[in-house]
Amino acid sequence: MHATPPSLVASPSIRTFAEHCVRPCREGLRRALVGAVLFGTVSSSASAYTVTLTAAAPQSVYLQVGVGSFTNNYNIGGQPGNNTTINTVSTMVAAAVVGNGTAQAMTTDSTATQSYWDGYTYCSVPGQVYIGGFYRTTGGTTTAALVTATVPAALINATGDTIPFSKIRWTSSGNGDTGAEPFPAGTFVNGGVQNVGSMSSNTWNESCWTYSYLNNTVPPAGRFTGVVRYTLSSP
Repeated sequence: MHATPPSLVASPSIRTFAEHCVRPCREGLRRALVGAVLFGTVSSSASAYTVTLTAAAPQSVYLQVGVGSFTNNYNIGGQPGNNTTINTVSTMVAAAVVGNGTAQAMTTDSTATQSYWDGYTYCSVPGQVYIGGFYRTTGGTTTAALVTATVPAALINATGDTIPFSKIRWTSSGNGDTGAEPFPAGTFVNGGVQNVGSMSSNTWNESCWTYSYLNNTVPPAGRFTGVVRYTLSSP
């Protein structure tokens, strides 16, 4: 994540593991709130949630994956802060169903449900992980800021057995939203850096991710863990 100045990031990491045993309309609501405080306007063409921000100094970025920190909601002058929390998504697969091809829902220890844009309850826990933030510049339109995930090659247990990270996928939604999400559904790569979304200049964007484990192979028994780090990089 890079910005000039300041450079801000909150809760940019998710730890994943698997265990084996063998709206009222949100857009309308937010448009009214934004109009009242004159901070920006909701993009009228967006079905998912993106807010247009007023350009202002200093140029700044903010990314939140799971729990984050803000002094108050952005639309009433709140300011973001750093948060070192690493949230977890996990599942435990019963021996009777290991490898049967039925995807297993993963749950999170994140408590983040509300947007720091306006306090709207956007995600539901423990089933969803909030991802969102903003990219603000001091002037006109620039190249979009990219959100990437740095992914290990595999989840690993205490004895060195592995599960490919590509066995974990996610869907994307949000309370009251339909259509394309700024942070769309995807599947992890097996090691490397992958693009998971972007933010146009002077916008706030957010989605809720629901993770699942594909469960279509039979690994050894054990607790498999790995850490994915999310980064927001501005031009």
